[in-house]
Amino acid sequence: MIKSKPFKVTLTNKYSIIIPNTVADLFAEKNQKRVKVEASKNDVIISFHAALKKEKTDNYRMYFSNAKQKALDIDFGDTFSIQLFEDQSKYGVEMPETLNAVLSSDYDAYELFENLTPGKKRSIIYAIMRYKNVQTQVDKSIIMTNNLKRGIKDLKLILKGN
Repeated sequence: MIKSKPFKVTLTNKYSIIIPNTVADLFAEKNQKRVKVEASKNDVIISFHAALKKEKTDNYRMYFSNAKQKALDIDFGDTFSIQLFEDQSKYGVEMPETLNAVLSSDYDAYELFENLTPGKKRSIIYAIMRYKNVQTQVDKSIIMTNNLKRGIKDLKLILKGN
């Protein structure tokens, strides 16, 4: 498994950090565009999945959301530590048990889901994960599978009921 040593980064704009080329190249050489990340500051550690985006300037940038900034209590210009790991998940993000259970119980919906682009799959997974209540996750997963069977793939509509 590919992994970096922990290194320091700075929040360089409102929502991103620059990953040093020496680190990003470890993953790029193996065609790993998505990574698992552990970020830490003052004994607080968060884990998440992210994409390494290569810019025209040959820098690599990673999105770092407001929620992650709040979790680590960081602001623009703050320095903190991160470590990157090879993303070995199937979808580039961990699949919620609720969505996995619904897809496992409906093979047709599973096949339709698997035929979506990797980005659409991740978007659906993230959308389901936003709901904290397990029953709501199940309900939204069922709505999503029914919508897929109706041919609805628009992310704005896929979790909406009739």
